Amino acid sequence: MLLQNRRDLTCQNRYGQPFLMSQEVIIRARVWGGESGVTAKLAPRLGPLGVNSGQVGQQVAKATEEYKGYRCTVQITIVDRQATISVVPTTSTLIIHALQEPHRDRKKTKFVKHNGSLALENVIDIARQMRHKSMSKTLAGTVKEVLGTMQAMGAQCDGQDAKAVQKKITSGEISIPNE
Repeated sequence: MLLQNRRDLTCQNRYGQPFLMSQEVIIRARVWGGESGVTAKLAPRLGPLGVNSGQVGQQVAKATEEYKGYRCTVQITIVDRQATISVVPTTSTLIIHALQEPHRDRKKTKFVKHNGSLALENVIDIARQMRHKSMSKTLAGTVKEVLGTMQAMGAQCDGQDAKAVQKKITSGEISIPNE
């Protein structure tokens, strides 16, 4: 085939199999928000696709500026050597963002306990954003998953322990809307 011999239209994946450059390639990476230091991490993945990793690193830093100081997941979609960046929300990232904690130097401050408190309405909003990833049948189950993440991080819900709020949801003392 003539098409496989043209370097500008085809590329090889890591197994040496050729694929067309017009195909969509998706790369997910966990990066520090607002920093452009992801170029070294992305270079081995982007190099065979013919995409400049320096430019992609700058685009990632610009897209994650809102999450400066903590880790977030980005999805890089590459079509025809053009990269588009989108931030994929994770539960822990959304919780830290909702707590509105001040920026910290990640190299000096380690093992941070997030001891803030979120209102139940904020927890329900986070659960609605994470609903597509949840394995739960109802929104109440997703809220309990978010509360479990808050428990692991050390955060509270309405000034109470997240585990106590989970028990109240299970017993029916706190009602969660259907959707």
